[in-house]
Amino acid sequence: MGIQLANDELEQERVKRYAELPSPVEILQALIRFDTTNPPGEEAACIMYIRQLLEDAGIETRICALDPARPNLLARIKGSGEVPPLLLYGHVDVVGVDMQDWSRDPFGGDIEEGFVWGRGALDMKGGVAMLVSAFIRAHVSKLPLHGDLILAIVSDEEAGGEYGASFLVERHADYFAGVKYALGEFGGFTFHALGKTFYPIMVAEKQLCWLKATIRGDGGHGSMDKPGADCMAQLGNILQSLSRNKLPLRSTPAARLMIEGMSAALPLLPALLLRGLLHPRLGGLILKLLGNKGGMFAPLLRNTVSATVVRGGEKINVHPSEITVELDGRTLPGVTPKEFMDELRRFAINDSIRLEVLRHDPCTASPDMGLFGLLSDVLKEADREAVPVPMLLPGGTDGRLFARLGIQTYGFLPMPLPKDMQFTKLIHAADERIPVEAIGFGTDAIYRVLERYGAQPLSSNG
Repeated sequence: MGIQLANDELEQERVKRYAELPSPVEILQALIRFDTTNPPGEEAACIMYIRQLLEDAGIETRICALDPARPNLLARIKGSGEVPPLLLYGHVDVVGVDMQDWSRDPFGGDIEEGFVWGRGALDMKGGVAMLVSAFIRAHVSKLPLHGDLILAIVSDEEAGGEYGASFLVERHADYFAGVKYALGEFGGFTFHALGKTFYPIMVAEKQLCWLKATIRGDGGHGSMDKPGADCMAQLGNILQSLSRNKLPLRSTPAARLMIEGMSAALPLLPALLLRGLLHPRLGGLILKLLGNKGGMFAPLLRNTVSATVVRGGEKINVHPSEITVELDGRTLPGVTPKEFMDELRRFAINDSIRLEVLRHDPCTASPDMGLFGLLSDVLKEADREAVPVPMLLPGGTDGRLFARLGIQTYGFLPMPLPKDMQFTKLIHAADERIPVEAIGFGTDAIYRVLERYGAQPLSSNG
């Protein structure tokens, strides 16, 4: 009897502590108020705030850091071990706000007009607030987990992950042993088309393939003409060629999953039009017909490259003999750097220009769809109008780094958005904001996934 009373008192104390913790919205407001602009990042204070939340709820934590100013937090809730551990992860660094015209304080975390305003509200402090809140709720409610639940809150996602996910994968891989699936960014937000409410769930992302192009030519005095041998003229030709010549369309498994998933929910004519994008001979024409609306599909069907950094020249009166151009390449899953450079040679850059790989983060060509059915079911129960679809992300996330450990990430931060709110246009932009109601919706949806994970067989790989 004495033991039972002690356990009851412990449980009452735990419930009381949970009730005293900030709500998901309050957590988001607090996170926004930490200026974690990367560079320099300096995420320590923000990470320690989350650590305190977890420890106040009775959850043990671990800090791992390559740089003490840029730590990462790990925590684990033990499950029965019937299924592999499930990883929840997110980053707290954000991009800068310089030269942007904000109508609110970007680090104020204010609530106005039904939104939480501030840098990171969407990318991805809002998601971190959801994940942390659902994780704490699972612990406090003593959720009977079929597998361990791991939380990783990381630094440095916005600048490549050297101090964050990359460091964890390389130096602390043992902590993630056995993990098969993860929930993180970037997906679960709504977009509306032809009367349908789609919830794209990221299952794959394009690969990072950064290149350096080196242009060489005859130097000499700036007063002399250099016809045909001028580095600057060659630079102009390359930049125009990259802008003018789009790389060829190709269909990949991830893009096919997304387009076919959307097509299945649309009327016959729009569905046929969308499916036509998967055929290279038709795709280019259909993209032109779609105009601006085709903009979301074009980068999912081809490798892309953007010239972002140019270096060359030292004096105003001297022709440079060498100019380098750094190229932000984003390749479709499964495309190798050699294949990418060969494609650039054929369509945009001549053989006289030297190309070299600066960085390549590969991704698997075919996503593991084993958890997609569960995520879809949760969304459809939360929103009767929901049409969940797989998504290939044209950008990059820490998912590509955790993939090195064989972990399949699902971008799953559910947030119903107003029909007139264009999610992608607010990412990294002025007046970034998220509906207050979306934070609670996403937290509840993630918690329901934790509740059901491992309770029934996962769907087969698609």
